[in-house]
Amino acid sequence: MNKYYESTRNKNVKMRASEAILQGLSSEGGLFVLRDINTLNLDIKALLKKDYYQIAIEVLKLFLHDFSEEEIKNCVYNAYQNKFSKEEITPLIELSDGFILELFNGPTSAFKDIGLSILPQFIKHSLSKSDCKEDILILTATSGDTGKAALEGFKDVDRTKIMVFYPDNGVSTVQKTQMKTQEGKNTKVCAIEGNFDDAQTGIKNVFVDDDFKAELDSNGIKLSSANSINIGRLIPQIVYYVYAYVKLVENNKIELGDKINFVVPTGNFGNILAGYYAKQIGLPINKLICASNENNVLYDFLQTGSYNRKRKFLKTISPSMDILISSNLERLLYYVSGCDDVYVNEIMKELNTKGEFKIKEDMLQQIQKEFSCGYATNDETKAIIKNIYEKDGYLLDTHTGVAYKVLLDNIDKEHVNVVLSTASPYKFTQSVYGSLYDLNNENEFTLMQKLHEKTQVIIPDNLRGLDKKQLLHNDKIQKSDMKTYILEKVGGLK
Repeated sequence: MNKYYESTRNKNVKMRASEAILQGLSSEGGLFVLRDINTLNLDIKALLKKDYYQIAIEVLKLFLHDFSEEEIKNCVYNAYQNKFSKEEITPLIELSDGFILELFNGPTSAFKDIGLSILPQFIKHSLSKSDCKEDILILTATSGDTGKAALEGFKDVDRTKIMVFYPDNGVSTVQKTQMKTQEGKNTKVCAIEGNFDDAQTGIKNVFVDDDFKAELDSNGIKLSSANSINIGRLIPQIVYYVYAYVKLVENNKIELGDKINFVVPTGNFGNILAGYYAKQIGLPINKLICASNENNVLYDFLQTGSYNRKRKFLKTISPSMDILISSNLERLLYYVSGCDDVYVNEIMKELNTKGEFKIKEDMLQQIQKEFSCGYATNDETKAIIKNIYEKDGYLLDTHTGVAYKVLLDNIDKEHVNVVLSTASPYKFTQSVYGSLYDLNNENEFTLMQKLHEKTQVIIPDNLRGLDKKQLLHNDKIQKSDMKTYILEKVGGLK
């Protein structure tokens, strides 16, 4: 197969894996993809009795063609060993209606830790393969979880600086405090007046501004990203789909070859796209079920083939999914269009200029064979959190609550169902506590302790005492000032 990554918007832009990881986003705004992903072949049977690390190495070998097996092994162990609170990294928990795949046992209690613990390792090895003399500036937009996970992953990493932008009123108190207390000489965090889409669009605009990049280049700095637009962030997320399947076989819950469903809470379409990649390399998946909150632009798209971001942006109790521009959908559209970069470029321009696009009917039919969808309101999410806690004694966060509601709406008793649980309930304590008990105007950190006392669910170490830490990042800007801010502040990062 072709071992070069190419841009979704210009197939003539081709890069090795290490080059694509370092660049993050193609110069014309496209995302890097492997054209022939369905020719990759993962031997699932050979993975039985292997642990998470060994499975990760085998999966990553398929995608990182210019990394040696020893380099990949080094990346995996440096990323995960002794960094996660559970030895199995992503434990699988059986509940009444299906299985929960816990993805939140990493250093920031969110699923983003899976990709963002290893991305710095990829970048370190990629730099060693390149003739790049510049330092790397990681620019990241976050709807809450990516920011802290990226900051923690890249903290004090040689030759890298990281700036994170988040919507000032669009993240939970715990998420905001995690970012504002971030240590590290190479870190900078800034709030913007606006929502996540504004932050993400601002970052993308920087990547396609040649004058801006030239100015950074003159100061010895090269841009990259830690968002899932970076293929190096997305690929590691394939691993936990494979791991879950292997565990189900080993535990005699399914036979090897049986198809299963995954229910995925998603806003930016990265987490569920990793599942699509897993299916393309041979994982027996029946359906990928896309779970949206009330910002249900993806639900509408998967139902109709029409993508329309021209709608009211809602602030929900699942803020990491409060997104109307789902960047990774572009990669899926590339594949189902027959790798038609010209077509993808056209509809992405339509989205940018008109705020909407509609795909061809045959493309929609292809997508609907692979994906189904549903969404949950705030009230429905709260009710599910309460229901599952009372029925199974398991405490869902607000994003996993969305997914669990969609699972029950789409219950398929012919296949095993796995819900991807994306965050600790303690990152959204007020909403989770309020789903179970009466609220009395207490702050999130007081409620954190009360929730622990009532449920005996352990508070993650990284969140305990967070409110006592010093606030180190208090900057706030207008969304139009991002470029100016970056140029002003980048020189102060070590």
